[in-house]
Amino acid sequence: MTGAVCATSEGVSTMADPKALLVGYNGANNTGAEALLLADIADIRTVLGPGARLTIPALEPENLARYVGDMPGVDIVAMPMIFLSTARRLVRQHDLIVLVEGATYMDSGASALLWYFMWATSCAHAAGKPCLAYAVDAGELKPHNRWLVRHTAPKTDLIVVRSAAAAERLRGLGIENRIEVTADNAFRFEPRAADGLWLEQAWPEGGAAPVGFACVDYNLWPVVIRPWGRRADCYRWPYYFSRSPARRAATAALADGYAQLADAIVERHGRSVALICMEQLDEKLAGQIHRRMAHRERARIFSARRHDASQMTALLRSLGALVTSRYHASVLSIAAAVPQVAVAQDLRLRTLFDEMGMPELCIDPGPGMFDVLHTTIDRLLADDDVLRARLRREYERHLESARRNPEFLAAFVAEHGWRPRAWAA
Repeated sequence: MTGAVCATSEGVSTMADPKALLVGYNGANNTGAEALLLADIADIRTVLGPGARLTIPALEPENLARYVGDMPGVDIVAMPMIFLSTARRLVRQHDLIVLVEGATYMDSGASALLWYFMWATSCAHAAGKPCLAYAVDAGELKPHNRWLVRHTAPKTDLIVVRSAAAAERLRGLGIENRIEVTADNAFRFEPRAADGLWLEQAWPEGGAAPVGFACVDYNLWPVVIRPWGRRADCYRWPYYFSRSPARRAATAALADGYAQLADAIVERHGRSVALICMEQLDEKLAGQIHRRMAHRERARIFSARRHDASQMTALLRSLGALVTSRYHASVLSIAAAVPQVAVAQDLRLRTLFDEMGMPELCIDPGPGMFDVLHTTIDRLLADDDVLRARLRREYERHLESARRNPEFLAAFVAEHGWRPRAWAA
């Protein structure tokens, strides 16, 4: 089939060198999205060949350019917050549409992101373009969004999900098209070898095996659409964080609780604390925690705004223990068997910890959570060899499952007329 052509409404491209549009949550200085996208790009480039052109829409193109801007054959385009016409035009200009956002079929963060992914899916279906959801997740949905997913997801030619629970959630909506189960592609992301000693060089006074906090201010969510609001609460117009006096008080209490936990770790265990901002917007809460600490000289803030996915992954894998509300902080640290406890704001962490047989280490946010965290951190820092062994086994199991992603990708592109290249699992 080499040399065949694929006609589009915007032009013609060779089937040997297809144009793929990668639709996800990009350009937000988010470590998880960055690691996942880099793993996905590696798969797509390997399967489609070096001549393929990849286009990645981004909220902030300059942020995305930090880590993919010098890649040959990769184009970055701006995606406006009012995305309808731009997304439709981009879909028409490409031969293959790939949904690469982990949280594709969920609205716990913002309905607008779900609408973006479903709009891209609908546009691909209307234009007759193959559409693949590549190792994504499904979670909570509001009633109107449940209706939207029920009617739109079947327009996707193949859905590959990263957990059996995600597949069941989609099937529970009545979605009957082909669904395959693998694991998150970020399990296959590896930091640069040179970053192995990065933390020791960047924070020598931090000492060995600090405790990491990958915290999220869940009082900000969901993001809602408003014509106006407080500048401090604006995510990107017209999207605003959910804020109220009660929510601000809850944020202050959250920062107080984490600050007290950090001080206890310093005092009881002599460990330093790394405040890890997996996304740039986590910086505000991290700053509040740091300012409230009595031992703030024993803590440092590390942000995805300043450090790339390789450096942040090296940091995560150097920890002695981790407290996380970020799904990918867990995923990227499991390779080093970092003992961890999760504060789950949605089903992503809950599903992961259930899969690993560690549901007791995933707690719900709210009253009493810090009592549990104090007790659990003491146990995690007691050198729990049983837990570490379990984490090593679970990493290998998830890694093996994630290695199936390029196999499904290669089979998918072959079904739609391209000749896939060899790929490395």
